Amino acid sequence: MILGIDPGRVTGLSTQARNQLAELLQTYEKHRSANEKKNKYYEGKIPLSEVNLGIALPEGMQGLEIGCAWGANTVDVLAARSMFDGYVSPSGERVEALDRIVRGNRLLYEYRKAARDELKYGCDFATLSPDPAIGCKIRFHSPATSAAVWNGERGRIAYGLAVIDTAPVNVPDGRSWRPRLINLYTDDYVWVLQRFDERWTAEGFRQMMGRPLMEPLIWNATSDKPFGRSRIKEPVRRLIQGYVRTLANASIGLEFSTAPQKYLLGVTDEQYDVLINQKFRQYVGSILASTVNPDTGERPTFGQLQQGTITPHVEMLRMLSAQFAAATGLTVTDTGVVNDANPTSSDAILAQSQTLVAKAQELNAGNGDTLRTIALMALAISQNTTMDELPEEQREIMAHFKNPAMPSVAVTADAAIKIASARPGFADTNVFLEMLGFDQAEIRRINSQEQRARGMQLIEELEA
Repeated sequence: MILGIDPGRVTGLSTQARNQLAELLQTYEKHRSANEKKNKYYEGKIPLSEVNLGIALPEGMQGLEIGCAWGANTVDVLAARSMFDGYVSPSGERVEALDRIVRGNRLLYEYRKAARDELKYGCDFATLSPDPAIGCKIRFHSPATSAAVWNGERGRIAYGLAVIDTAPVNVPDGRSWRPRLINLYTDDYVWVLQRFDERWTAEGFRQMMGRPLMEPLIWNATSDKPFGRSRIKEPVRRLIQGYVRTLANASIGLEFSTAPQKYLLGVTDEQYDVLINQKFRQYVGSILASTVNPDTGERPTFGQLQQGTITPHVEMLRMLSAQFAAATGLTVTDTGVVNDANPTSSDAILAQSQTLVAKAQELNAGNGDTLRTIALMALAISQNTTMDELPEEQREIMAHFKNPAMPSVAVTADAAIKIASARPGFADTNVFLEMLGFDQAEIRRINSQEQRARGMQLIEELEA
């Protein structure tokens, strides 16, 4: 997306905010092409012209389309193991004021999308704003529609921008979308930039948080890359290119294998013309007849060249899948290529997924801290206060994630029963029911019916 803003022509913006906006626009443009490339590999839209070595793949075959889901699997398989399950207080109970914000923003569902964008681009941004209905509105923005500058001294965002709304515009080759509403987040203000035709105006709203109302979800950050690194990094993209190239060569080789090369020697000129003009009929026909060549007296000799095979291509795909699994932490099964490395038992499958589980735990640890900060900021906004002035019970909340190992119900139920036998009272908790495989709706029904049954029993005892 092209933002198309000239900071010098935005009316109503302070000088400091104007300079910050200019730096953010430069940052966005600097990373825009790289972000578009990551999205292209995630969608599997890799043209053959980008992967062709110019040896085996003819130039005329570059229009051939080869789909590849490896980029999407690199992101989605890991994101699926990061299952945000809400917040808990130090007492183990849910915070009612925060639950209203979580439900109103559909935060459990929105987090799944944010986790995918975080792994795809390396980071994702959450922005917050007051909302009279639910207390605080939380939205997530990928780097394709947002940008931020890092403050190394404070270890957080210095300032950032996010596209809040877009509007369609007509372009020569079809329809496109341009920003209509952009928010600029600074330590003291939220600047709302709105476009009217080709003119941008800004209006500042003061906020008391003392930090931008923008928080990043970051994957695999380093000291020189504070906003993280994408899962679809350069080595992974090279392996995806190898997959597309090999599959294209295999598809072309399969066509040659379907129609093996044949030859016929010692035919007359007339017979040669008939064979050339009717190649397909000669290929599918069950009988091929020819007379003796009257000029040479030779009998025509029919033969067939050795049929090609795609076995080398399949072996190459297996090698690429093993390298891809090692580079991403996925199992070989996730690549869709069958080879000797595919697990044959449940224990083998669990062993192969240990690397992915470790990465999911790392993802949950980092995102859990960010989600806690987002929750504290949301509570402070809804109560019109600062994070430091929140009650202690609210300041000590934690984000809860489900087990990324995703064990079977039989395994967790067995573990729950063993814990209940060693720890009295554990069987009366909701955690015990969760380990047995019941979801929150079923747990509520179980608790409600148990309370009703206890009430009926108490009435019967009183009547007796």
